[in-house]
Amino acid sequence: MLFTTIIDIWLKRQEANKIQMNASRIVVLVGSTSDMPFAHRVGDFLREARFPVECEYRVDSAHRNIEKLLNDLKGYERSDAKIVYVTIVGLSDALSGVVAGYVKNPVIACPPDLEKHGLKKVFSTVMMPQGVPVTVVSQPENAALAAVKILALSDSALGSRVSEYIERMRSVVANADVEMRVKEEHEREREHVERIEHREHGEHVEHAEDA
Repeated sequence: MLFTTIIDIWLKRQEANKIQMNASRIVVLVGSTSDMPFAHRVGDFLREARFPVECEYRVDSAHRNIEKLLNDLKGYERSDAKIVYVTIVGLSDALSGVVAGYVKNPVIACPPDLEKHGLKKVFSTVMMPQGVPVTVVSQPENAALAAVKILALSDSALGSRVSEYIERMRSVVANADVEMRVKEEHEREREHVERIEHREHGEHVEHAEDA
């Protein structure tokens, strides 16, 4: 009886692990730990926007340890999980190209030093050979949202969350417009009152002088 209970517990854990391995996720690959403050904005956005998507972080380098990079990618690609990779690496961006050339899932590059290096950095990321597609997004929050939208193509529940997010963004704009119009109306009323008070004050002064 005890042995049967132990087996049941083990089987349930294995099934839970299998479900977790097959869950949709965003895998953020950073070139070094110095990129983590920038990279953490991906996970922060997912939480703040209430998207139930798992986000994992790995440190990998196409220059300094390609064996580790390929081993990590093999582990992800062997699973049945729907994955979007977000690559965050400074300077020469070999990481994005190697990942895109190796995996079957989409790759979004989000350079942390784009503002510093400008077009040179853009070319380092986008000039990939045919058959090695890398999408470039400048902000981690937008990279996260783009990844969620990709995952939502095969997940109707997540698609509903995306629709809810878009509706919230519409509401933010609509509310901002209403607030601005109300503020402008109050400002016009204030200016109108000031003009009336100024005119009445001028008339009062004229009457006083005549007296």
